[in-house]
Amino acid sequence: MHADEGGTAFKLRVEDADDLAVISACLQDALVAVRDLAFVPQDQTFLMVANRFRWERASRPAHGQAGYQRTLCGITFGSVLSVSYHGFRRSEGARILSLLAIRPGYDGKGGAILLEFSDGATIRLEVSRILCHAQDLGEPWPTPWQPRHDVDDRV
Repeated sequence: MHADEGGTAFKLRVEDADDLAVISACLQDALVAVRDLAFVPQDQTFLMVANRFRWERASRPAHGQAGYQRTLCGITFGSVLSVSYHGFRRSEGARILSLLAIRPGYDGKGGAILLEFSDGATIRLEVSRILCHAQDLGEPWPTPWQPRHDVDDRV
């Protein structure tokens, strides 16, 4: 796992709705290839690898420098009973999804975690409880692009 110049490594444990809000903010604008999603029913685990924008290190770059960073991040959701996919197909392995938010979803039948992506794609994890771990993998790399959210893009 990578530690930035300040010695801090990105590693989170999520156990409640408030924690989900924190990890949602950290993973906003992460890019996820459909082929990098996996549900392991016998372990009640859903896994994904995301190309994460390092919001915690985002600062306006000096002229001529990349300034921003991305890194790979492994995310594991535990206590997952079932998974449903909406707005895309698992067979679209090369498709890249852009993560907008992770939030709790309760519909009266039980607990769920919703992974909401751009263009209406959603993954619904039916869970017996909220349990998630996220950890950066390897070294970050520079990028000149910071994700942007125009006011006009909001629904």
